[in-house]
Amino acid sequence: MVCLDMCFLIDLLRGKASIADLRETFDRKETNFTVATPSVMELWAGLLLSQHSEKEKIKVLELFRSLTILPLDEQSAKHAAEYEAMLVKKGKPIGTEDLMIAGIVSAHGEVLVTRDEHYASIPGLRLLKY
Repeated sequence: MVCLDMCFLIDLLRGKASIADLRETFDRKETNFTVATPSVMELWAGLLLSQHSEKEKIKVLELFRSLTILPLDEQSAKHAAEYEAMLVKKGKPIGTEDLMIAGIVSAHGEVLVTRDEHYASIPGLRLLKY
């Protein structure tokens, strides 16, 4: 299964052409999709702060319902903490939400679909960059 990062979800909601090939590949393979709880928080907060219409909110809620939402559990939190300690020691910290997403993805054995470059600094994190 693949875990969709917030940037992919936004591109999907906006109908961006840049994800068309990837989306077609997923459709052909009948891929099961997940999303990490911090991505849900980030996307919903962005929606509320930008004053989107009720129609847009419904669209996002429908998207959430179509995905399996992965929680930040104890194992995920420990993975995130390990990544944070490693990156801080290297002088390359990343945001807390992104650390939680990486921890969740790692703990659940998922592949993270993202265009964010900073995830590449986490050794062993399985990525599908677009």
